[in-house]
Amino acid sequence: MNKKPLKIKPTCQICGCDQRRELYHASLVRPVLADLIHNEHGSFVEDGWICNKDIQKYRHQYVQHLLQTEKGEISSLEQEVIDSLRQQEILATNPDTELFAGLTFGQRMADQFAQLAGSWGFIFTFSGVLVIWIIVNTINVFKQPFDPYPYILLNLVLSCIAALQAPIIMMSQGRQEARDRLHARRDYQVNLKAELEIRHLHQKVDHLLMHQWERLVEIQDIQLELINEIKNRT
Repeated sequence: MNKKPLKIKPTCQICGCDQRRELYHASLVRPVLADLIHNEHGSFVEDGWICNKDIQKYRHQYVQHLLQTEKGEISSLEQEVIDSLRQQEILATNPDTELFAGLTFGQRMADQFAQLAGSWGFIFTFSGVLVIWIIVNTINVFKQPFDPYPYILLNLVLSCIAALQAPIIMMSQGRQEARDRLHARRDYQVNLKAELEIRHLHQKVDHLLMHQWERLVEIQDIQLELINEIKNRT
């Protein structure tokens, strides 16, 4: 007499529940949930069964994991930006400090003279000296004027001052041009660094938004499954 094969009663692979109405075939579980369950229970297989209570528990764990991962990604992005800024060279420095550090005594004196010669104080003072010079040598303050009209000595002094003043001012202007070029180079480097940082941040934000969209879709699918289960029960 042939014996009938024993019919194995389906039970939940997690908790051992044997209530048929509460059981679902493991192949119907979403892959992300199946991976989470398999990580905690290595014996979980798709050919078995799982109860509704355990499905709800792992759905809740998965949503919590998504939220924690989301917060963790934001923190890692902030830390990565901070680390990149710390490791890179600071370009926003003062070019005048670098330029003035290599000036000689003569160059400093030339800059001071050019600054003095281009001021209103120098203009008023020099004009006053010229007026006094002309008055003294015109109205015969002294018995014998030291530079009578046509003021040949005054013309000689003015010519000497102009001959010395021109190259000194040109030297100062040359250093001013070098200072302007250094400022322009620093501005270009800072702008380029800012552009690269902004582009890098845009890429990170796009990457984060893409992951957020994928996770929102997964959460929405889980919610739809819950709604369908509630409808089937009612």
